[in-house]
Amino acid sequence: MDITDEITKIIGQPESSTLEYKAVLPPSRNIAQLISSFANANGGYIILGASDNLEINGLSSDFHANTITHKALDLLSPQPKIYYQYVFYNGKRLYVIKIDKSESPVFLEDKLYKRIEDKTQLQNPTEIIFKPLGYARIQTISSQLESYKKDSTSSKIKILEHYQSVLKIIDELGRILYPIDANIPTDNQEGKILSRILFSSCADNFETYLSDLLYEIFLAEPSTLKSKQQVTLEEVLNCSDLQEFVNYWAYKQIGKLQKGSVKGFIKENSQIKDLGVIDEAVQNEIEKILQIRHLYSHRNGIVDEKFLQYFTRQFTLTSEHQMSINEICDKLCYLAEIANKIDLAATTKYKLAIAHS
Repeated sequence: MDITDEITKIIGQPESSTLEYKAVLPPSRNIAQLISSFANANGGYIILGASDNLEINGLSSDFHANTITHKALDLLSPQPKIYYQYVFYNGKRLYVIKIDKSESPVFLEDKLYKRIEDKTQLQNPTEIIFKPLGYARIQTISSQLESYKKDSTSSKIKILEHYQSVLKIIDELGRILYPIDANIPTDNQEGKILSRILFSSCADNFETYLSDLLYEIFLAEPSTLKSKQQVTLEEVLNCSDLQEFVNYWAYKQIGKLQKGSVKGFIKENSQIKDLGVIDEAVQNEIEKILQIRHLYSHRNGIVDEKFLQYFTRQFTLTSEHQMSINEICDKLCYLAEIANKIDLAATTKYKLAIAHS
């Protein structure tokens, strides 16, 4: 089925309940959201290579959108009926997905999206409810994280949702995490272990966010992947397609962050450096957060000589490093704020696709 003729008649119309433009190739989860939202409404079209202000720049030939579309369909249950193909319009290469209305609800990871006017909206979102007599600050933090979700990449929504799940755990297990007060580190052994796990997960997910964002930038602007850094033939052959290689390369870069320093990671990845968000002061603060994570993950919180290099005269060798829940929340808020700033700068610079929470 060739849908070229009907697409040429549609291009130029504003976004609506049946039409969505994307300037770049988004990750598969973004595409899945859009497909499900149209399928759960009256059907519609997704046109990649054109922006919502009707600027048509075309889609890079470096990536094959079919692979992303197939992966998007794999995320949906049941899979709706769609048609997809490349279309050339005024010399520009576009990619179009046509979605039929589904007779039954189409879910993405147990979430139901629906197209309402020109927006994709999550139906019946789950409201996070905290205990009325618990640690009051976490409700404020959760509300702040919710506000960060506006105009976000899929990568940022993922980290924000994880941070909200951490807040929920803090709320539910306050009796062992802050039995006396949220400003006082717990003396409960289970609470100590859980506190270290929760803090480490916040740091880990910040690193994952950077990796996921690099992947989105690579998809949007393939030229940013091209560098003087060498890869082996084995690395290429171990990947089934270019998308998988891009994903592998992004996580390889983040692996350097986990083993090395923040400064080295920023220096090697101009995609993040050029955003101008992570200056030297921010790098130093993130470095300290990652060093605490490393201490918790590999030393059970027992201070060693390497740790003291980053925290001069603040701790004693072989002492136990502990953080109160309030301090952990401080670090969570800091990382979320930095991710929010990075994301806003990246979506502007690289015209990344906006996801829907």
